[in-house]
Amino acid sequence: MSANSPIRSVISPGRYAQGPGAISRLGEYLAPIGRTPLVVADDAVWGFVGHDVTTSLKAAGLPVTREAFRGVPSAREIDRLVEVIRATKADVAVAVGGGSTIDAVKASGFLAGIRWVTVPTVASTDAPTSALAVVYTEDGAFEEYRFFPRNPDLVLVDSQIIANAPAAFLAAGVGDALATWLEARATAASSSLTMAGGLPTLTGTALARLSWDILWDNALPALDAVRDRLVTPALEKVIEANTLLSGLGFESGGLAAAHAIHNGLTAAPQTHGLAHGQKVNIGSLTQLVLEGAPTSDIRDFVEFTTRVGLPTTLTEVGLTVEDTEELELVAAAATVPGETIHAMPFDVRPADVVSALTSIERFSRRVREEAGLPAPEPYVAAH
Repeated sequence: MSANSPIRSVISPGRYAQGPGAISRLGEYLAPIGRTPLVVADDAVWGFVGHDVTTSLKAAGLPVTREAFRGVPSAREIDRLVEVIRATKADVAVAVGGGSTIDAVKASGFLAGIRWVTVPTVASTDAPTSALAVVYTEDGAFEEYRFFPRNPDLVLVDSQIIANAPAAFLAAGVGDALATWLEARATAASSSLTMAGGLPTLTGTALARLSWDILWDNALPALDAVRDRLVTPALEKVIEANTLLSGLGFESGGLAAAHAIHNGLTAAPQTHGLAHGQKVNIGSLTQLVLEGAPTSDIRDFVEFTTRVGLPTTLTEVGLTVEDTEELELVAAAATVPGETIHAMPFDVRPADVVSALTSIERFSRRVREEAGLPAPEPYVAAH
């Protein structure tokens, strides 16, 4: 093997901490990382965690400086946060909130040359653990991935805060995490490179599969727990699967069609306002169709993710089978050179994506009807 041959690689955050009340220990974990933190959180998040964060940082002898996040992890917002970091002379940026806040903080922390920490308040994506950020345009369309030389120094998850959040956030995280195994097994089959910058490792692939198995066993009872604002063993397992296992699994196991189709869907304005994991679920279902997966597997996936509360039809993401122009736009964006769909173990053309996307509507409606599940309701994007 030549010196330039790809190697296998695993990357991960420096520390992962999870449990009820974990937010009260933020200062304790943060103090060894930096002495001048900048906390970034939007107004809504700060309204319910601000007191606990302030108390914890003060107890650890750390100053409390908070900057409001403005909603979209765009290049403009990232550059603005860099200026705030420099003005406050912060040595660690702390993202408190959802995936958008977290991605903006990772990107701005990197550009400012400081360390970064993530404190997710929802378990809706696997963004908290990764060494990359997804950057969007001001209008919410996918623009690019940005890669960093390291992962967050700390990921701290308060499971009671997750339990207090709307169940829809946890469901979206399940949609994002279920894709991890589907994409990791495709990446392993094609020996494609992963986001960790090497070939997939047995570790990354195994963690992706573990995430899948945990979710099939625990997602529904965990969602029930969140509806009652309870922390249960099932919820703790799903938080870890959505956040840590899926994060390690996608980054060191590989991405493929599901996330590329998600990125393509952001090109259709009708889908704006949907959660990341909702669009990813359409991508997972479409990937299964592209693979020619056994019909029983696709049927099971439709039934399970419908019960979770995820979309399984175009109707539920604001599209229809008649939206030919939009579907072609989605397919074109999903298959541009460099997109992760090219990690599939076979060539995927835009026309293949259009056909697979279109086919899920009738199939999913029939499966749902036969299973006694609700008919899909049209999604209308907020303007």
